[in-house]
Amino acid sequence: MAQRASTQAIGFLMQQGLENADCLSLAAGFVDPATLPVDLAQKAISEIANQTAQGQISLQYGAPSGSDQLRAVFRDHLTQLEGPGSKMQELPLSRMMLTTGSQQFLTLVSQAILNPGDICLVAAPTYFAYLGVLDGVGAEVLPIAADNNGMDPAALNSTLEQLAAENRLHKVKLVYVVSYHDNPSGVSVSEERRPQLLDCVKRWSKESHIFLLEDAAYREMNYSGETLPSIWSFEEASHNEHVILTQTFSKSFSPGLRVGIGVLPPQLVNSVTDIKSNEDFGSAHFNQNVVAHVLKSGDYQRHVKSLHTAYRIKRDAMLAAADEFFSDIPEVTWLKPEGGLYVWMSLPSSISTSFKSPLFRQATEVNKVMYVPGRLFYPSTWEQRPDNQMRLSYGVLNAEQIHDGMKRLAEAVKAVIS
Repeated sequence: MAQRASTQAIGFLMQQGLENADCLSLAAGFVDPATLPVDLAQKAISEIANQTAQGQISLQYGAPSGSDQLRAVFRDHLTQLEGPGSKMQELPLSRMMLTTGSQQFLTLVSQAILNPGDICLVAAPTYFAYLGVLDGVGAEVLPIAADNNGMDPAALNSTLEQLAAENRLHKVKLVYVVSYHDNPSGVSVSEERRPQLLDCVKRWSKESHIFLLEDAAYREMNYSGETLPSIWSFEEASHNEHVILTQTFSKSFSPGLRVGIGVLPPQLVNSVTDIKSNEDFGSAHFNQNVVAHVLKSGDYQRHVKSLHTAYRIKRDAMLAAADEFFSDIPEVTWLKPEGGLYVWMSLPSSISTSFKSPLFRQATEVNKVMYVPGRLFYPSTWEQRPDNQMRLSYGVLNAEQIHDGMKRLAEAVKAVIS
């Protein structure tokens, strides 16, 4: 496992950030420090500590999946997101799990479902930190074509059909979908495609049960456009369900508190809980109480609204700068996200954006700006993965810095092209 994990990109990317600390970072996927709710956290901690009994409970060990009292609060929050009449309100608390961010939940689920050599299907591109998790468990990762409406159900069906023809369908255990404003492209799966992806997974669960892992990390980071129902909401309740849902408060409240939620199908509850019990027998109970406190008080909901205003300004600044500085460069295109933290840009096919490319050296050493190479967001074993794309983040910098960073990046691209 250590050898497989050594190939993951997140450590190398963070190293690049440290080595290029003098650059304006359009790379960092961090939230804006100015938006972190220090006052709300301080208020919640004070109010919890001022109630001796509640403070003692909060500072004690918690249950591996989270206490029933806390899980009920988080279930209420998910119910509000799902909307009136949601089946979420009736979800047994035993099927909810509180974790150290959604990343722990993704890892636990992968360990429970995937043996070395099993297959996981992902959108192309997709969240690179999860690709590292899949490498760590020894899974074979296959890309599925995606466009401005997210993962293509027809492409998913075609790949599953091909695997069946190769007598490898029994190896397919998981389909991973980032459903809202995904990292890296900022794309959301369209409402039309959500039930189609689920239907495809259910239809091909012939030789083995295939799960659909819905990562809704950016669900609440929606700055324009309609609010879409989760893929999870389209599944009829049964004892043989397919959708696994996870969310996090890292982007919408605080990454330092590391609180995530997971909703498990009945058949996975015991196995995932057992693995988690071995790892931590109860992740940060106090942190979970802090987030639950701000949820109950209404402070969280007001904070999220303020985030929408702050990030809408920054997103619009990046898109305006892209129009200003990149429109005159032939074959450069970019997507316009309705939420999240990222803009996905493609350069001419002849221009590599990799860490070892002339562009990366020009950008970091001369123009003093940093981006994330797009090839990191595709399975490393995929020979056809594009090499001319980049992820740009408007998370950390302010609007003026974003404008300057985009100008520097455009100058670096023009220098390499010329």
